[in-house]
Amino acid sequence: MNTLGMIALVIDDYDVAISHYVNDLGFTLIEDTVLSPEKRWVVVAPSSQGARILLAKAANEAQVAAIGNSTGGRVGFFMYTTNFNETYEGYKSKGIEFVETPRQEAYGQVVVFKDKYGNKWDLIEQK
Repeated sequence: MNTLGMIALVIDDYDVAISHYVNDLGFTLIEDTVLSPEKRWVVVAPSSQGARILLAKAANEAQVAAIGNSTGGRVGFFMYTTNFNETYEGYKSKGIEFVETPRQEAYGQVVVFKDKYGNKWDLIEQK
């Protein structure tokens, strides 16, 4: 059996990114290990189920240019919730930017938001 364990998001500052994903989006900090003076292994996750996110600090100009645009402007990340309204209102109160109003689709309620870096996420409560 194969499973997706982790994805990487390129960020500009470890501590700022940790604060955003943990304090604003409600993720849990799983690991923060110093590997060198410039590099840390920082892993966050929204829950104990599903993939984790490696927050990878940009190390060169090409990586800096990719911050917030790893999917070419498309929604690239999908956050499932069991309480859409509570999560939506909580994110709004934290200043999370939504690019649309919530909508009902055949698969459930959904709204697109941007994280601190501009990456687009679907917030979804499945039917």
